[in-house]
Amino acid sequence: MKKQLPPLNWLRSFEATARHLNFTQAAAELSLTQAAVSQQIKGLETRLGMMLFKRLPRGLEMTDAGKAYLPVVHECIRRLATATDEIFGQGKSRALTLRCNLVFFTNWLAPRLHGFRDAYPEIGIRFTSNIWIEEDNREADMEIRYGNGQWPGLESDRLTWDELFPVCSPVLSEGLAPPEKPEDLCHHTLLHVIGYEEGWGYWLDQTGHPGAKSLQDLQFDTLITALEMARRGGGIALGRTSLVRDLLEKRELIAPFDLSVATSEAFYLVRAEHKYIHPHAEIFRDWIINEALLQN
Repeated sequence: MKKQLPPLNWLRSFEATARHLNFTQAAAELSLTQAAVSQQIKGLETRLGMMLFKRLPRGLEMTDAGKAYLPVVHECIRRLATATDEIFGQGKSRALTLRCNLVFFTNWLAPRLHGFRDAYPEIGIRFTSNIWIEEDNREADMEIRYGNGQWPGLESDRLTWDELFPVCSPVLSEGLAPPEKPEDLCHHTLLHVIGYEEGWGYWLDQTGHPGAKSLQDLQFDTLITALEMARRGGGIALGRTSLVRDLLEKRELIAPFDLSVATSEAFYLVRAEHKYIHPHAEIFRDWIINEALLQN
């Protein structure tokens, strides 16, 4: 049967006493009395069933058990102190946590983030990705996700108004030339992304070319991987205006023909209703909405 963990204050007294090898000096560091530190060490030794110090006429000496226990206790206290200071320390605030769609972060947010950092250098942000949406996400203060903007229990602000159109590399693999018209798509590899309602089937139907489906399809679970495959000449992906604008300007991708469809799905900044609001959340929200308006 595992021993119950000792109280933290006992462990702090042990760690301080081990460093000083003196109850009085440890007590001064911890703002306790010498008697209190001595009593806590006795309690710890009783709980562990083993002596940690030898009481000598002129001080203390650690036992083998105490020497073995000290590195673990010291490291745990150090890490706890560091984390406490980083998250709750005086003059500091907990970083704003943003859970973000990976392709949106890479192609849209990252190129603009320096503007936010320049304007608000005191605000820390912690980014996590949301490759798969989890409805119960308690860690993030806000999230950027793709969809129709309607999620129970969430408030949402639309960030993109996109056109949907085919994109590919100027030079395709296997010596193929980029398609010149939708009918040519049947000769190319189409890059599909799981989880997007407005995919290739939607685009082909909306543009009146339902029969131009390819027999050479690849499927991906993120749009960023599909776009990277397209950039490397491995097929034709569906680009969204907000995500491929820079790639088109750099000629890393091209739109082989001018035929686009407006999307009803979009990227949204979302946060839970009736939840504690991080003090910096509203600042970030105002900034990113303004950036979105400038972009659109």
